[in-house]
Amino acid sequence: MLFSKKTLSPERKNQLNTFCKSLEIKFKNINLLELALHHRSYTNEDGEKKHGNNERLEFLGDSVLGAATATHLYKELGTHPEGDLAKIKSIVVSEKALAPIATKIGLDKLLLLGKGEEMSGGRRKPAILADAMEALFGAYYLDNGYENAQKFILSFIVPEIEKVLKNKGAKDYKSILQELYQKKYKACPTYELVKKTGPDHDKTFWVSVHLKDETFGPAEGKNKKEAEQNAAKMAIEALAPAAEDSPR
Repeated sequence: MLFSKKTLSPERKNQLNTFCKSLEIKFKNINLLELALHHRSYTNEDGEKKHGNNERLEFLGDSVLGAATATHLYKELGTHPEGDLAKIKSIVVSEKALAPIATKIGLDKLLLLGKGEEMSGGRRKPAILADAMEALFGAYYLDNGYENAQKFILSFIVPEIEKVLKNKGAKDYKSILQELYQKKYKACPTYELVKKTGPDHDKTFWVSVHLKDETFGPAEGKNKKEAEQNAAKMAIEALAPAAEDSPR
């Protein structure tokens, strides 16, 4: 036995089955899914240690995730060198990529946390969410085999890979502007957050960039980084004619 079988309440079973239905997956052993949701803070509390926690499943899921991702990258990106494949893999299997996926599919709501972890906002901590995703992958692998687990994993990872490939071609306007400005003035551009608009879940940021006595913007973006990039782009476009006309 991987863990002591826990008797699930009808309500908990319904929660887990509803979750599986939303993802179009099935567990023959629903207790494996339950175990994937046991954070150590929960199982360390009195009376729960016997049921185990999700760390072993996380360990297994991490390896299955890595294998599924690496295989897909190897087969689909045949023209990319090993270094590129390694960089892409490191991004898409990272905590930064997995945590938002966990929240999107509702895994955060199903986690079982200890009282202290719950009170400290554990349900929103990226590390806990990412670990739970890996534990879910491990549990599904044990229950359904590698082929099904690979298909399940790639349903989340392929869109992340596509994001990386798309962004890879995007210009880093801040770096370009800094290079141009430093060459001319031996100084760095400075960025100013002018304002934020909209509700918390859908904010727009407005940023200006200052170059000596000139200011460009404000430019908008869905986050501060994007707004800074757009402000830098505005400055480059405005300065480009002058740069082209200047003596070489």
